[in-house]
Amino acid sequence: MLHPADVDEDAIIATLTDVAPEDVVLALAHAKATMVATEHPHDVVIGADSMLLLDGELQGKPHTETEAINRWHRQRGKTAQLITGHHIIAPSTNYCAAATTTVRFAADITDADIAAYAATGEPLPCAGAFTLEALGGWFIDRIEGDPSNVIGLSLPVVRRALYHFGYDVHDFWNRRKAE
Repeated sequence: MLHPADVDEDAIIATLTDVAPEDVVLALAHAKATMVATEHPHDVVIGADSMLLLDGELQGKPHTETEAINRWHRQRGKTAQLITGHHIIAPSTNYCAAATTTVRFAADITDADIAAYAATGEPLPCAGAFTLEALGGWFIDRIEGDPSNVIGLSLPVVRRALYHFGYDVHDFWNRRKAE
C-alpha cells in the first residue's frame, strides 16, 4: 500500500544546521515514516526522501517548470549524487540507511529539449528534476551505483532492512492465486 506522508519538508530542513546531506534526507525519511507508522502500527512502513547534491548544493523537487529549466541548465554536463534516505519501521524495531548513486547528466541536451521536458511536468515532483525510468532517462549519460535508488527506493537497502527484521523479500510480493 502506498500512503503518502504530508510533512512540511521545508520546516524540517530549516531545523537542520551544519549536517551532512545524508542526515537531511534521513531526517525527512524519518518524519514521513513516523507519521505513517502512527496510523499503521502493526505494519512495516518505509519512509524515504531523495535529494540531488550538485556542486555542494542539496536540491529537492523543483515544483515549477521555470525552476526545472533553471536546474537543467545548471546540471547539464555535470556529475551529481542522488541521495535517498530510508527510514523503515517494523512493529518492534527500525532501520535507517542512506544510499547514494552518482548521475552524469548529458552535456549535449539542447535548450529546446530542456524546455520540452520541463513542460511535460514529469520532473516537477522529482528530486534533481529528472526521472531515470521515463522521459528523463533520455538525458542521463551514466549512473554509478544502485539504479533503483534513482527511481525512488534503494531495493538493496530495503532488502537488508527486511532481513534485519526477520522477513524474506518474497513475504512482501503481491501474489495472485489462479482463479
